[in-house]
Amino acid sequence: MARFCTLFSGSSGNSYYIGSEQAGILIDAGRTAKQLDAMLKHCGIELEAIQAIFVTHEHSDHVKGLRVFASRHHLPVFASAGTLSELELLDCLSPKYQADVIDHAGMECAGMFITPFHTSHDSAESVGYRIETKDGRTVAISTDLGFLSEEVRQELTGADLIVLESNHDVGMLQNGPYPYSLKRRILSKTGHLSNMACAEELSGFAAGGTTRFVLAHLSSENNTPELAYQTSLCSLTLSGRKQGIDFELYVAPKENKEGKLIRF
Repeated sequence: MARFCTLFSGSSGNSYYIGSEQAGILIDAGRTAKQLDAMLKHCGIELEAIQAIFVTHEHSDHVKGLRVFASRHHLPVFASAGTLSELELLDCLSPKYQADVIDHAGMECAGMFITPFHTSHDSAESVGYRIETKDGRTVAISTDLGFLSEEVRQELTGADLIVLESNHDVGMLQNGPYPYSLKRRILSKTGHLSNMACAEELSGFAAGGTTRFVLAHLSSENNTPELAYQTSLCSLTLSGRKQGIDFELYVAPKENKEGKLIRF
């Protein structure tokens, strides 16, 4: 049975585990190595199960613990060519571990097949990932994007579980304390996806067969878990689907204090 676990999610750090009890991968390592070690243990995930780290992009909330964690556990790191170049400039890479470009044709790791796809974000070459598990399940992860391109939409369609950014409520952001330049960046096509923009996509993915949705990368200042949840729930309900019967909707916590796993 496939397992998905949010370790951390949000502007203070992001990391997800996908795999089985025996083997899997991390998407991003955006907290310190100490925090990642502790959270993996808290969630019942053995360090020996992790076979590699796949990085979405070079922003600190996705790579803060990368160098130390990968070095400590001798884990290979994979990312786009643009991201790897930036990681080298930021001194996030180390000779203590392998760091390679993942080709857009995809690759095998931990008994799964991982395929990257381009996302629209203000970074060197950000990607999302589509992961096909050993037992035929599919997880698609796409956070940190200003909008859903046709490429992103295609890669997410048909996945059993989708992790999609629901970063902010537009009203909260526009009326909040952020400076105008930052508000403009977040709302741009290379910024972050709003609750409404996220919610508007879900019914289409549900029609394509997705039964589990995880709302991720919520802003602490411009969103609340309940607001993100209700916005997406309303969209899915208006499409004629019922929570608990046709779909399950989750909000990724900032820290997985309850140690919850999604098995599917």
